[in-house]
Amino acid sequence: MRISTSQMQMTAINAILDQQSALSKTQLQVATGKRVVTPSDDPVASAQTLNLNQALSVTQQYQSNADAAKARLSLEEGTLSGVTSQIQRLQQLAVEAGNSTNTNQDLQAISVEVKQVLQGLLGQANTKDNNNVYLFAGYKGQTQPFAPNGSGSFDYLGDDGQRQLQVGPSRTIADADPGNSVFMNIRNGNGTFTTKDNTANTGTGIIDPGSVVDPTAYVPDAYTITFVTNGSGQLAYNVFGANSGQIVPPLPQNATTNAPAYQEGGAISFNGIQTNVKGTPVAGDSFTLSPSANQSLFDTVQNFANALDAGASDNTSRTKLANAINRTLTDLGQSLQSIVGARADVGARLNAVDSETNNNGNTILQVQQTLSTINDLDYASAVSKLNLQLTGLQAAQQAFTRVQGLSLFNYLR
Repeated sequence: MRISTSQMQMTAINAILDQQSALSKTQLQVATGKRVVTPSDDPVASAQTLNLNQALSVTQQYQSNADAAKARLSLEEGTLSGVTSQIQRLQQLAVEAGNSTNTNQDLQAISVEVKQVLQGLLGQANTKDNNNVYLFAGYKGQTQPFAPNGSGSFDYLGDDGQRQLQVGPSRTIADADPGNSVFMNIRNGNGTFTTKDNTANTGTGIIDPGSVVDPTAYVPDAYTITFVTNGSGQLAYNVFGANSGQIVPPLPQNATTNAPAYQEGGAISFNGIQTNVKGTPVAGDSFTLSPSANQSLFDTVQNFANALDAGASDNTSRTKLANAINRTLTDLGQSLQSIVGARADVGARLNAVDSETNNNGNTILQVQQTLSTINDLDYASAVSKLNLQLTGLQAAQQAFTRVQGLSLFNYLR
């Protein structure tokens, strides 16, 4: 077989290029710290790396969602904590306003603070998050959710939406609550019915919130307790239901003649309901017991301020104020219960977010460890290989130089 000079040169050059290519690949591995630089280095490992990186990206997005949900829920919890403190202050003011020694000037001073608290509550209900989005507006995050409507009441301008964020493979978390469920849809009275005095009353009767003592006997209806003089000349009362008709005394007895005598503070019971009236009503005075309806926290506070502004200069007006304060305390209790319930729900969601955050963190760590096992370079082995390849390249270059210098003329000379 004939071996030409050019063939020898090409063979030597190709060997040098192969050495340089292997050396360059090892240098790149050392520089990046990765064993698999191109898919051809290890096709199986490359496929595994692609899948693991995708799983890592998804889990990191879950973690980002969890952080966003936690930020908004923490803001909501802090806001509701402030609302709780404000309601408790209103309860203290209501008790203070019930002191019979208060003058109209005292009541006005209390009213001023109540109105300030109301403005504070509106401000808290219109809280914005770090992205300038209203917290309690539902999906209408750019719309201020609560505002006075000009008729002495307040409107909710948001919607019922709850933004759900996926914080794990199988868990989504609502990052806030719509304001109507927290501040607006609060049942007034005792939650089942509410008591109210007739504005035309002239006696000193004060009715309590009442309660349902026998749920199986309770019949929802609008009831009226009317005070009359019975056949024995005693102050007595009868009860009529808008749909139930005469209840006390039971038919077929005459509602006035046979009406049971009134005993101050004594129980008035019918259809599973029990209430009592303190003070001294007069014949013709009446009280209503109506099924509870939704009443906003803001309306409750405004009603309290209105009652204080009306003042109390005589027995009749003091009695009206006392009845209004009783309703206020009952309605504030319902509002506080609504806020506490919302805070408990927010707390549960925060716990769920923390749990998912821990799970996501563990998943991210496991994926990163697996990626490290598949891709990370063994530096000791790589450096040793690099030195060996560098030595081989240098030897190939020196050999090529020596061979290139061989010729017959050089030998003859």
